[in-house]
Amino acid sequence: MKSKHLTGDQLLAALAALSNPHRLRVVAALAAGGRNYVSQLARELNISRPLLHLHLQKLEDAGLVTSQLELSDDGKALNFFDVAPFAIDLSPAMISTAVATLTNNPEK
Repeated sequence: MKSKHLTGDQLLAALAALSNPHRLRVVAALAAGGRNYVSQLARELNISRPLLHLHLQKLEDAGLVTSQLELSDDGKALNFFDVAPFAIDLSPAMISTAVATLTNNPEK
C-alpha cells in the first residue's frame, strides 16, 4: 500500500487501524520478528488470542497485514500473519486528494 494511491476510504481504514496501541504493537512485532502465527504472537505480546484476532482482522481489513493458513507437521492449522508493505506519507495535499474519493459510507 503506497500513500499516494490511497483512496479516502483506504486512508481512513489505515489510520483507524493504526490508532490503537495494541495494533501498533502487532505491526511492530511483525516488522521486527517477521511472520508469526497467532498463538505465538499472542504470547509475545501478552494479549489473549481472541483479542489479538480482533486486532489482526482490523489490520488485515486495512491492508496493513496479510495472513496465510498453513498446516503444521502434526496437522494443526496455523494462521501466520506478516506485515504488508505500506507507507503512509501524510500531507495536506495527499489528504485533499483522498477526501475527493470518499464514499458516502467511509466506515467500510
